[in-house]
Amino acid sequence: MSGMLTFLVRRVVAALGTLLLSSVLVFLAVQALPGDVATQVLGRDATPDAVAALRKQMGLDQPAWERYAEWIKGALHGDFGTSLVTAKPVGGEVAQHLGNSALIAVVTVLFAVTGSLVLGILAGLYRDRWPDHLISTVSLIGMSVPEFVVATVLVLAFSVTVPVLPAVVLYGPGAGVGQLLPAVWLPAASLAIVMAAYIVRMARTSVIDVMASEYVTTARLKGLSTWRVVTRHALPSALLPTLHVIALNVAWLVGGVAVVENVFNYPGIGKLLLTSVQNRDLPVIQAIALISAVVYVVCNLAADIGSMALNPRLRTRGGRIR
Repeated sequence: MSGMLTFLVRRVVAALGTLLLSSVLVFLAVQALPGDVATQVLGRDATPDAVAALRKQMGLDQPAWERYAEWIKGALHGDFGTSLVTAKPVGGEVAQHLGNSALIAVVTVLFAVTGSLVLGILAGLYRDRWPDHLISTVSLIGMSVPEFVVATVLVLAFSVTVPVLPAVVLYGPGAGVGQLLPAVWLPAASLAIVMAAYIVRMARTSVIDVMASEYVTTARLKGLSTWRVVTRHALPSALLPTLHVIALNVAWLVGGVAVVENVFNYPGIGKLLLTSVQNRDLPVIQAIALISAVVYVVCNLAADIGSMALNPRLRTRGGRIR
């Protein structure tokens, strides 16, 4: 138990440090964007006095470290400032779009993780036979094709050739789940196909390695059935390296969803990010980038905890994952 506690404390401290460093990098990167925010808001015909007054009102005349301290202080309380375009609180606007993207993410993760684990395990168990060749070939294609290409093919197949699903979303960010649900399947399928390909490859490799290990051979010599050997001995160990690949792919969804949402005109966090970059809406960009960092850190922390839960040997090493 002490090893588990030590592990958790170490990982939480590392996660907090990563988030702090990420917040600094996010702030500096956004501030380094070319152009002047005040000029962008007022337009090119604005007088120098008007631009200077707006810069002072927005706090842009303050030193960078003071603006960072003020921003991170507000972010810790859920206050990310005010949008420069809509003049609305950034927190509420981001939360609304994030909720829409979460609908895609849940469907994507549910099908991608479940399906890829099943396919990866089958490929590993039937190594060098036709199920392995078929699954490996399809997964390699999925890894090679960008998500926007997959999205385009799915639109041609299920919105043009066989019009059963909508190609674009006609509702705004305030749409309900019932309105968005019919339009979720194609974006989720686009992301799931690309995401599953990587998990399938890792799951296959892990299963092959574990099935060739000494303890699995010993279990077979004891007369245990193949099903019991796989479920009781092979799968827990095979899932260990796969967990981190799953975590990285879930974190990748934040970036991948931006491309896919733009293709389908889906009112999610990715669409908001692209619009904010075009309009140079710095508070919104900073908020989305920080949320992306939080998702990445949380996913990796969850993978580490899952690894320790699946492997008792890690708990006896004082929480060191090697």
